[in-house]
Amino acid sequence: MIRTKDFEKPEPVKEGMFKPDWESLKQYRVPEWFRDVKFGIWAHWGPQCQPEQGDWYARGMYQEGGGQNKWHVEHYGNPSKFGFKDVIHEWKAEKWDPDRLVALYKRVGAQYFFAMANHHDNFDLWDSKYQPWNSVKIGPEKDIIAAWEKAARKHGLRFGISVHAAHAWSWYEPSQDFDGKLTKPDGRGQWWDGFDPQDLYAQNHEPGEDFLNSHKIHSQWDWGNGASVPSMAYCEKFYNRTMDLINRYHPDLIYFDDTVLPLYPVSDLGLYITAHIYNSSMNWKKEREGKEGASARGEGRKEDGGENADAVLFGKILDEEQRKCIAWDIECGVPPTLLPFPWQTDTCIGGWHYNRPHYENNRYKTPKTVIHMLADIVSKNGNLLLNIPVRGDGSIDEKEEKILEGIAAWMDVNKECIFGTRPWKVFGEGPASDGAPISAQGFNEGKGRPFTAEDMRFTSKGNVIYVIVMGWPEKPLQIKSLGTSTKLLEKKIENIQMLGSDEKIRWVQSAEALTIDPPKNRTSDISAAFKIVLK
Repeated sequence: MIRTKDFEKPEPVKEGMFKPDWESLKQYRVPEWFRDVKFGIWAHWGPQCQPEQGDWYARGMYQEGGGQNKWHVEHYGNPSKFGFKDVIHEWKAEKWDPDRLVALYKRVGAQYFFAMANHHDNFDLWDSKYQPWNSVKIGPEKDIIAAWEKAARKHGLRFGISVHAAHAWSWYEPSQDFDGKLTKPDGRGQWWDGFDPQDLYAQNHEPGEDFLNSHKIHSQWDWGNGASVPSMAYCEKFYNRTMDLINRYHPDLIYFDDTVLPLYPVSDLGLYITAHIYNSSMNWKKEREGKEGASARGEGRKEDGGENADAVLFGKILDEEQRKCIAWDIECGVPPTLLPFPWQTDTCIGGWHYNRPHYENNRYKTPKTVIHMLADIVSKNGNLLLNIPVRGDGSIDEKEEKILEGIAAWMDVNKECIFGTRPWKVFGEGPASDGAPISAQGFNEGKGRPFTAEDMRFTSKGNVIYVIVMGWPEKPLQIKSLGTSTKLLEKKIENIQMLGSDEKIRWVQSAEALTIDPPKNRTSDISAAFKIVLK
């Protein structure tokens, strides 16, 4: 294992209650604010959006015979002459207005905002101290993260950063047959004169087993199964870049697109980063509040009390012990059951990086799909982080805007049943309650039964239970979980109303079920939400 303590000049770790080992990190408690916010929007945006040809473009453009490679050759030429470094040079983000976009996302209902700090393409989107290939020096010549952070803070949203660059070492290996082996002297007289392509591509190493196989990297994601193991210098540079990012922007949330933690188990650096952000967040909270003592404590679970971290760090494919230390992120999927700890789904209305064919062929999620996912996730103790793909020029398209308006319209009426809620004793009922199992990082999205108005999800807040119907009820709702024979209700029902309406709701409770007559006045084609007040 490559140990952080052996790095030549590592960025220091903030000292505090958390140490860089799993046992110490078990002290962590997800802050209550994260459990309140429920819904975030993500700008998974960088230079790979410039061609508008979808996710993993900087890898796919080098894989001969693939769709992205064919498109690249047709539009840019051979990757030996026009590689990804040259795509970065073309990316100018000339229509980017972060303040407008974040204001829109807040109006839609987002309570936190995520910006991508780098992708597997290894290009840093801030004024990076350790990576010369960054958005201030090349491409847009703007500090993307600084501007996103400013907009998020201005509009009162928690600010998150996603970091994906740990895998550039193996992810870029197909470039070795093209421009991926170029070095600084090769740039004399070129636009990139003075920059070393190896700072970007990191390909001065023997590639891993079967590296030209486009699917092999997935089985090597945890650095096994024939993967080429990164060097000490590569690990130290990644560590220092990430620590620099955290120290500059003080994120409330940080997401790593890795199995467990970045470069784990090749290196222990992820444990050091985790301890650093947890300890640092306690100080950041104190500084924000400008007070001392008890009010400066991080907000752990209320029942635990005491001091804790104020930040959330996400990892994927975690075992039960690791889930006590960092928050579990599930990609493009939802667990089939209610989980006892807070977690997050990350998904997208289309592709991760902007994909023009998705736009042209109407392949975006509908507002209905998003709202139903959100209700299902929140009922199971989770949050939803939704990516809205951004075009290379920094704008979003009119179809995305329409989808956002549809989500906003439902939120305007029903947000009470989402934000600040907690799961009830059971997450819901209906034909689609038996969800598909999770595979690897998640990836069970769309594999279960489709939701109908016979499906319901439950959330709670104080003496209120919310019943979110996955459609508009055209016939009486039979809610078996709220029948008296289940003994799940400790108090009697005092009143039932539909959110967004003054209509008097007719209902009757029996041993078998709580029956609610269908409302006459439709508030939404997406979903109806009923507020059940207990005595």
